Amino acid sequence: MDSPVSPDGSHGAAVTAEDFGLKGPRGWAFRSVSIEAEPGSLIAIEGPSGSGRTCLLLALTGRMRPTEGRGEVGGLQLPRKMAAVRRISALGPVPGVSELDPALTVAEHLRERALLQRRFDGSLRTLLRPRAERAAAARSRIDEALEAAGLDLATLPKKDRTAVRDLERLEALRLSVALALVGRPCLLAVDDTDLKLSDDDRAEAWKLLRSVAEGGTTVLAVCSQAPEGTTVIRTVADTASRSEDTAEPTPESTTKPRPASTTEPTPEDTTPEDTTDPAPEDKQEPTPEDTTEGTTEEGTADALAETGRA
Repeated sequence: MDSPVSPDGSHGAAVTAEDFGLKGPRGWAFRSVSIEAEPGSLIAIEGPSGSGRTCLLLALTGRMRPTEGRGEVGGLQLPRKMAAVRRISALGPVPGVSELDPALTVAEHLRERALLQRRFDGSLRTLLRPRAERAAAARSRIDEALEAAGLDLATLPKKDRTAVRDLERLEALRLSVALALVGRPCLLAVDDTDLKLSDDDRAEAWKLLRSVAEGGTTVLAVCSQAPEGTTVIRTVADTASRSEDTAEPTPESTTKPRPASTTEPTPEDTTPEDTTDPAPEDKQEPTPEDTTEGTTEEGTADALAETGRA
């Protein structure tokens, strides 16, 4: 099945958002994010670890449900059209969501991706084609994706039989990008783009993503520091905090809470000693952490834990 295109005929998806935010059980993963990017843009999500970068990446690709604001990817509204956004987007490396299996070889990863593409994204007409024709089409898609990702299998230690654990960090990034591009997505999302890369490899990684964007595919890339010439969205861990007592309820506030937040009080909580007023010197005022819900690493972790694998 061919990937959809933007209204102007380009392959990439335009990405827009206004006051976009996602709240986890213990705080905001990110909040007050605004974006306006044309199809084929290279968009860098820049910020420190724990500032909600990965949650924003997953929300913009339809893998996590936002709490407030509005978003749109390729003309599809979020969160109303999350499933449709997932169909036109693809994840590169995202820890805990779309990681490579270190025990599998490059060939095994490519073969698995081709099978999944044929099973879930192929039309009925494609499935009814002769086996040789289907195999040739799959091989063509893989070769096209490898070329776009700049991964030459002949340069690997054991060629396509090289295990993922034996790949260099940049080679593993190229493989993840190639796997995502097999589906010819309108939007490619990559997490931790510059993690554990030397300066030269970091430059090569951004060159790769810029090349993908120039080919028409819109690219979202999480990083610690974005290079020049990219559209930058910054997430900051200590902004957008608000008091729990004054916060307006969100639509998601009626969803079923986690078991940890619905536990019944223990016998110790209802003993006579607990119902007596303590001495004035024993009374403690609530700390800011007790009354404030900010954009925190815990909020990000909770939101990811509730999402599960995409």
